[in-house]
Parts: sequence; C-alpha cells; structure tokens
Amino acid sequence: MTGRDHYYNKAKQEGYRSRAAYKLKQLDDLEDVLSRGDTVVDLGAAPGGWLEVAAEEVGPQGTVIGVDFQRIKDFENHENVETLRGDMTEEKTRDRVVDAAGGPVDAVVSDMAPNMSGEYSLDQARSLHLARQAFETALELLDSGGDFVVKVFEGPDVDDFRSDVEAEFQYVRATSPKASRDESSEIYLIGKGRLTASVRPGDELEVEIVDVGSEGDGIASVDGYRLFVPDAAEGESVAVRVEDVKPTFGFARRLDRD
Repeated sequence: MTGRDHYYNKAKQEGYRSRAAYKLKQLDDLEDVLSRGDTVVDLGAAPGGWLEVAAEEVGPQGTVIGVDFQRIKDFENHENVETLRGDMTEEKTRDRVVDAAGGPVDAVVSDMAPNMSGEYSLDQARSLHLARQAFETALELLDSGGDFVVKVFEGPDVDDFRSDVEAEFQYVRATSPKASRDESSEIYLIGKGRLTASVRPGDELEVEIVDVGSEGDGIASVDGYRLFVPDAAEGESVAVRVEDVKPTFGFARRLDRD
C-alpha cells in the first residue's frame, strides 16, 4: 500500500488537504456532529482536512478553531477558520484554545495521533493519553448538548476511557469510518449530548415540585436543572430516583410509588 488509495486520490481531485477529510464527513453523516452556525474546535488539526470539512458544514455564520503543534497553512476559501499553533498536552495551549473560543462551543473533534515508534503497546498508550487530553479539553469547552469526536487506537484501557466519556454524554458510539485504512487499529468515539446536569441516572434525592408541565408531570428544579416527575403535584416534596438524563432536562420516578 503506497498510500495513494481511493480516498487519497479523491482528496486530490476534490481539493481537500488530506484523505482524513472523508473520515470526518463519514462520522458527521453517521451522528450529525456539525451543524450550521456551530462553533467547532479541531484538535490536532494539521494539515487541515478536518478544518475544511467543518468550515463547510458550519457555514459562514459558524466558527472553526484548529490547533496543532505543526503550522497550519492559511485557508483562502474559509474565512471562518482560525488556527493556533501549540501542543495540546501543554496547559498553556489549552488555555489559548479556551480564550479563542470565547465561550462554550458546540463540538470538539480530535484526530490527534502520536508520533509512531513502531512499538504498538507504546503507540497505543500514547494515543490513549492524547484522547484523554482531548476529552478534558472537551469538558472545558462544550456547551450543554454539545458533541465530541475523538480518535484512539484499540487496546488496553480503551473500555475504561469509553466509560468515562459515557458518564459525560447522553450516549457514546464507537465506530471505524470507511475512510480509515484497512490495516489501521484506530477507532473513533462519538459522544452525543454533553451532560451538564447536576444529577445522573440512579441518583436518589428529595425534590420539591415547583410547577406542572403540559403533559401533567410535576417539575422539580435541581440547581436549575428541570426534572420531570410523574404523578406529582405542585407544592409536594417527594423522594425520587433519577431514571433518564438529557442535556437540559431529565426524568425521575417517585420512590413512594414503587
């Protein structure tokens, strides 16, 4: 394999900087990560294939911020792209990304990979470290309901990493896009719906019903987060168990009705 495969040739023909552009296209097609007007942060963005795809998807009203320790050449056709040069393993670089975003963002995507040593166990461990760096950055940057895409090499501790991501998102999907090389061990985790709620499924707590929704369910407020409780009336204080958590609201059931 010379690397001049179908997606390499396709990228040359369609004007993308790298074949990796089609990985993000396929991931976005699968889980709708990028939308018009979004603010997107791309970690490990050089040479810029993912930046080009993100810029197209968010449109002129959106913003795309790319960061890499390698220089990223300016884009003539995408005025909504800003690039930063730095090492994402360094806190000062992460601080610059936070400053550039200027507030919560809609998606964080990362195609970061380590410099390959040829020793798979070492490369896999480094890949996992980079993925965790991307995850920590995503937790800092993402707005409630935001999405996260990260590459990691298959191997030890990936299941633990996925569990950590699952704790912070509505759901997580693992996939390998068709544009990945057949011999590659890379997988992508897609976290949908960043959870910023103060509760998690299984939590048991005492709540006060402050309102009743249009469907007749009681509504409690937990640190500003709305929790719907069936068979509860305004003014009641009830013990509940949280059943399901969405980015901006959740569902609980009364413990005294079990």
